[in-house]
Amino acid sequence: MRFTVYLPNTMHVSAVTQPWEHALTGTDIAQVARTAEKLGYSQVFLPEHFLTPTAHVELSGDHYFDATTAQAFIAGATSTISVGSMVTILPLHNPVIAAKSISTLDWLSGGRAQVTVGVGWLKDEFDMIGVPFNKRGRITDECLAAMYELWTSDNPSFDGEFVKFDNVAFGPKPIRKPRPVIWMGGDADAVLRRAARFGDGWAPWLTKPAELPAKMDYLRSQPGFDDRPFSLFYSLAVLSIGQEHAIVDDAGAQYGQSAQQVIDNCGMLADLGVTDTWVNPPPLSDFSAYLDHMHWVAEEIIPKVG
Repeated sequence: MRFTVYLPNTMHVSAVTQPWEHALTGTDIAQVARTAEKLGYSQVFLPEHFLTPTAHVELSGDHYFDATTAQAFIAGATSTISVGSMVTILPLHNPVIAAKSISTLDWLSGGRAQVTVGVGWLKDEFDMIGVPFNKRGRITDECLAAMYELWTSDNPSFDGEFVKFDNVAFGPKPIRKPRPVIWMGGDADAVLRRAARFGDGWAPWLTKPAELPAKMDYLRSQPGFDDRPFSLFYSLAVLSIGQEHAIVDDAGAQYGQSAQQVIDNCGMLADLGVTDTWVNPPPLSDFSAYLDHMHWVAEEIIPKVG
């Protein structure tokens, strides 16, 4: 199992964000990424939103970055660790510009870009940006196909409903071949079908652990799935988050206080097919305690599970 870190103070979701995070600066967040790299974590993640309707601020917060821009900052502060999004709301991006941004990130970082694609759930955000919410799945599929064409073809051409280009050149291509690592985030069957066709991994949000094997069986049965390496990301932290970021009181949302409890829970997830996880910390007092928790996981958990 690979261990990741969801970077602190990259969202203010009431269900999972701790109060001390709000004081962290970009320099502090970069320190977390460098610490994760030094300790042997495989990847760091951060989320994305562009607008938060005031009715959602209490639960969702309004503190989010443009994912690719923030990933580039973190990539510049590190050397070897993969730098990912969780998630990039792809239908809110122009696919040509997104392909260029992600390719730029991957090229400059030496092939360390990872993108978890989400279709979005917040209709008001789509309405305010001017993207039809009810077409977001179709837009996402077409965006992915167009981006893959730009990343992999020497003479890219695409003729779709939402994206069209021909007689163009695109460079630099991503360093990682044939393209950057792409996971799909979400829980609907459409997400699983998209992951089978386009993805290198799946990252559910509202799915319960016991449901993972059946959903992975469905994914593997879909057209486009082959024997390529495929990741399943799951963190128990998601058990504390409900629809529209509602706070859920679930005793299973923590990995445990003792090393053996955490090891056992990681083993349980591995038995369900999980390949990548984030051990979310228990309530902590400050940033120093958070860094201590990262060290503890690296020293007491990863060698016995990873």
